[in-house]
Amino acid sequence: MRDTILSTRNLTKKYGNTAALSNVSLEVKQGDIYGLVGKNGAGKTTLLRLISGQAFSTEGEITLFDQSSPSGINLGRKRIGSIIETPSFYANLTAEENLEYYRLQRGIPGKECIQDALQEVGLADTGKKKYKSFSLGMKQRLGLALALMNKPELLLLDEPINGLDPFGIVEIRNLLIRLNQEKNITILISSHILSELSSLVTNYGFIDKSKLVKQLSAEELSMECGRYIELRVEPLEAMTALLETKLHTTNYRVNPDYSIHLFDYLNDPYKVSQIAVTNGIRLNSITLKEIKLEDYFIQLVGGESND
Repeated sequence: MRDTILSTRNLTKKYGNTAALSNVSLEVKQGDIYGLVGKNGAGKTTLLRLISGQAFSTEGEITLFDQSSPSGINLGRKRIGSIIETPSFYANLTAEENLEYYRLQRGIPGKECIQDALQEVGLADTGKKKYKSFSLGMKQRLGLALALMNKPELLLLDEPINGLDPFGIVEIRNLLIRLNQEKNITILISSHILSELSSLVTNYGFIDKSKLVKQLSAEELSMECGRYIELRVEPLEAMTALLETKLHTTNYRVNPDYSIHLFDYLNDPYKVSQIAVTNGIRLNSITLKEIKLEDYFIQLVGGESND
């Protein structure tokens, strides 16, 4: 069983009478890539700033690496790497020179951590090329190198693929997957575009208007979205029994509106209807449907920006 390395309980941040974050409770387990999804201004950055210690909560608790006391949380933060908002690099310095500046500033021992970090993100061969000449993708990877210098166990990344072209998105995505799988680094990553995270994350948290409105696994999201057969039948219980005994599937869900969403037999809905009719089930409708990721996101949190 995997350990929980980060959890929050009723975490709240207010500025005056305005709640930037309201009663957020989430859990991130070791090895997760947890996607925090929400519109701009929903509270994603505020949450990451509270976890990293860049801001302080008004109410609620944070537990980090099993520590919940202020001193324990501060020790735990030494095991975190983060990119929250764009790092400030010097335009006329090289990648190595920029990281050396931050290494000295942060008191990270051993210059070898610089080359290790640059190697991890594919920037070890940039030589004397200055930061001002870097592409946006290279700048994002240098930010990741900065976050990796202290060899973190948990990465906090705020919109790391925002503004990248499709090639840059794939590049960063593959890098994060490799860090997770090969280095066992747990990642909490935010984005306002659900589809950018869909081939990356293992768990999702949807945040809207400062509140965490839903948490689910990637497997559960795939059942919420994608293609399915919607069945409206009578009697309902008899049809579910047929699905399991005749069609040998439990890959379905009964919904509050008494419809059945079947995730198998998508290429042969006729077989499903035939089983129903030949066994005396009243088949009111059978429809092949699809929910796209972005449509799901809009249904969940609405379509307008909070900015």
